[in-house]
Amino acid sequence: MTTKKFKRNDLCLSLCGLNCSLCPMLIRGGCTGCREGSSCYMICEFAPCSIEHGNLDYCFECEEYPCEKYDGVDLHDSLISHRNQKKDMEKAKRIGIENYRKEQMLKKEILNRLLAEYDTGRRDVFFCLAVNLLELDDLEIILKEADEQTVNMNLNDKSDFMKKALNECGEKRNIELKLRR
Repeated sequence: MTTKKFKRNDLCLSLCGLNCSLCPMLIRGGCTGCREGSSCYMICEFAPCSIEHGNLDYCFECEEYPCEKYDGVDLHDSLISHRNQKKDMEKAKRIGIENYRKEQMLKKEILNRLLAEYDTGRRDVFFCLAVNLLELDDLEIILKEADEQTVNMNLNDKSDFMKKALNECGEKRNIELKLRR
């Protein structure tokens, strides 16, 4: 391996296209991100490749993207969904990283609200997954509806309402809100 240091300037979107800001490990404080010395870096096949290609911030900046490292990358999940990894990378490339980051920050705000107002302490992974996979417009509509309909509910009922609403949206969009192992 090369002796150059791998560095990340964006802790919102990973080098390979994962939405780090929507990851339960990062939210729980158990992730140091994909930088040299972290557990992610130790198992990441993308980081050394980035160094070899000039310390790129995103794989889409490479003239070889998408390469064989992306073959099957979206077939399984870890604690964060890999389902949209290539799709999100393409979107960031198409609309520009600043616009993509703005969208992700809006999603992060929604996730923060879900965790603060609708989580009973056991739905963080589900909420992270839903916010990651569903479109921003759908999430905003669901949150507005839930805010109106759950005013007098206790936290357990609010959490159940939100889970049901997110699952129903996922079903309409043909998106299963379950991690694939």
